[in-house]
Amino acid sequence: MYLVEMLGITKRFGALVANDRIDFNLKPGEIHALLGENGAGKTTLMRILYGLYRADEGQIRVQGRNVHIRSPRDALTLGIGMVTQHFALVPPLTVAENIVLGYTDDFRLNREAIRQAVAEAEERFQIYVDPDAVVQHLSVGQKQRVEILKALYRNARVLILDEPTAVLVPQEVDNLFQTLERLREQGFSIVFISHKLDEVMRISDRVTVLRDGRVVGTVPTAETNERELARMMVGRETFGVTRQEIHQGEEPLLRLENVWANDDQGLPALKSVSLTVRAGEILGIAGVGGNGQKELSEVLSGMRAPTRGRVLVGERDLTGAEPVEFADAGVGRIPEDRHEGVVADLTVAENLALEHLDAFTRNGLLDRKAMLEHAEHLIREFQIKARPTDKAGKLSGGNMQKVILARVLSRQPKVVIAAQPTRGLDIGATEYVRQQLLAQRDRGAAVLLISEDLDEILALSDRIAVIYEGEIVGELPASEATPERLGLLMAGATKEQGRAGTATATTSH
Repeated sequence: MYLVEMLGITKRFGALVANDRIDFNLKPGEIHALLGENGAGKTTLMRILYGLYRADEGQIRVQGRNVHIRSPRDALTLGIGMVTQHFALVPPLTVAENIVLGYTDDFRLNREAIRQAVAEAEERFQIYVDPDAVVQHLSVGQKQRVEILKALYRNARVLILDEPTAVLVPQEVDNLFQTLERLREQGFSIVFISHKLDEVMRISDRVTVLRDGRVVGTVPTAETNERELARMMVGRETFGVTRQEIHQGEEPLLRLENVWANDDQGLPALKSVSLTVRAGEILGIAGVGGNGQKELSEVLSGMRAPTRGRVLVGERDLTGAEPVEFADAGVGRIPEDRHEGVVADLTVAENLALEHLDAFTRNGLLDRKAMLEHAEHLIREFQIKARPTDKAGKLSGGNMQKVILARVLSRQPKVVIAAQPTRGLDIGATEYVRQQLLAQRDRGAAVLLISEDLDEILALSDRIAVIYEGEIVGELPASEATPERLGLLMAGATKEQGRAGTATATTSH
């Protein structure tokens, strides 16, 4: 009945039990979703099946017989392939060369034979990418197809996909799901790792939910719904935030005028970016990663100087100013990488006081008692699961993010720059962060939300601007935005249409 069975799988990393006596099975010709919050143990379990980790306890069966999987080579021999979140491709090589790499006995490559074999595989699996294309020139969606084709070319009958939609625009997600449905029809079995309920409901036949390293349950997708799956994932039925329509103020608190900036290699990363964020609104910046978002966030916090243009907070010109000047002007920054936002070796109390130590200094000495009292107050207010004396580096991602939020938002900033504020967080922590951003907007702050999560942009934003190759290619009210429309802009497909949309949105506002 089962193609793969994992029985009583336990995996420990020191004191952490990542997988606790997990049972999981996969039928021939099904898409089985492995659902859970970040840190629930999903990827660890599948890395054991693919031979990247070894279980401390438990047994794996393939087609009814016990097997020992010590490496990915063992897994591939058993017909198990995996596409990880970070693709294992060699950028300067062609598609065909990547697919056969390490899977040929010849020392010399017969390029025409390779190309022909790959073209035949593409036809067989109906997954099409130009075999002669150089991988570094492909889109993210095309690279993912190469990874899937590579696994199938090596005779995988089981395909493990780890958060496969995290890097895709909506149109690429549709293409991926069409590919998975075709593979299912051909009898392939697929494990679909995700924390996105709508995708799981759309693509899977069965769902296994993990929470804290344990199986909560396995259900046929047709017999459940998003609310029930959410309850299984986080222990309660309802989640998510709802943005209320409110009247935004007219006062522009943040303005960018024709801003240009270079990346770390000295190449233009921002090109003539003009934006306005008003009091009491959230302007969402949508885009696929690597299109200038990092540089935009750094320019708006004093971490990177623009090469041209102006940055104004209220009427104050902060073009090229230092981070401390941005902070003094009322700009609060939630950094893209939360590990950069805290000092791991300092305590929670010290991190909460970091950006305004002068408030805790008496006669040149730090007032430790005042710092601890301040920390205790913010820990309660922001629901941080930590003690003031805990080292910040020991906190979970969600609690680390709450420390940053507490430090930034407790100062009541006029402008909030939130870069990827929920990346890598589970549902509970994500909900909390989004509520905090909406609360800032509702009290009259101007919030610039930079996010690669389209659901987040649509849920929180009053207006949405799309960034592509360092340019703002479209801007529109959230009420007029759809995933399809934004996806086209994010992929650069309708740049001219986007510019027309910008003019319309600007005049309508």
